[in-house]
Amino acid sequence: MVITIDGPAASGKSTVSRELANRLGWQWVSTGAFYRGLGYAALRLKMDISDVKALTELAHSSEWRVVMGANRTQVFFQNEEVTDDIGREDVGNIASKISHYPEVRKALLEAQRNCSAGPQGLVAEGRDCGTVVFPQAEAKIYLTASSEHRAARRAAELGLDQGETQEAQKQRDKQDSTRKAAPLQVPENAFVVDTTDMGLDEVVNKVESFVRTKLN
Repeated sequence: MVITIDGPAASGKSTVSRELANRLGWQWVSTGAFYRGLGYAALRLKMDISDVKALTELAHSSEWRVVMGANRTQVFFQNEEVTDDIGREDVGNIASKISHYPEVRKALLEAQRNCSAGPQGLVAEGRDCGTVVFPQAEAKIYLTASSEHRAARRAAELGLDQGETQEAQKQRDKQDSTRKAAPLQVPENAFVVDTTDMGLDEVVNKVESFVRTKLN
């Protein structure tokens, strides 16, 4: 069984989905780690990120890999764990750009879907989990929040300037929502939660309540 949680950057997807998976005793994966991991690998290899053929080949290479964990989706580059590094804004911008390429998305799709192959259920978070990666998911959630709130959250997490972070997020939101391949959008029949004025426990409780009605 699969539950998807989608939404824009810093809307609380990772934290909420991870806590939900813990409560259910299920596996958890951040599908965005695949794009960030690929983007990070391309950055380290000094690749031209407009070279779609090279990026597609890199997507299938053994230079990097994604490993699911209980509390974080780990990324390894040349056998070195780089999970902390893929959270950087420059890596996020590259990930957003390369996610526009249908060939790259197709190259990563099988690996993302394979995350549901285990004996447990899966909580998957990202930007197109409920629309493309797992369109038949048993429950779909979409988290959102005001631009100011999301920027403040991300800036506090990474120790960045809030104004600069908000501008960077606006650019990424536009890129993600207007791309031709799997744009960021609310999945059909999704449960939409605005987390702007909500605490973590309140959000998770609300999402869990919805999910359990779908699982019973």
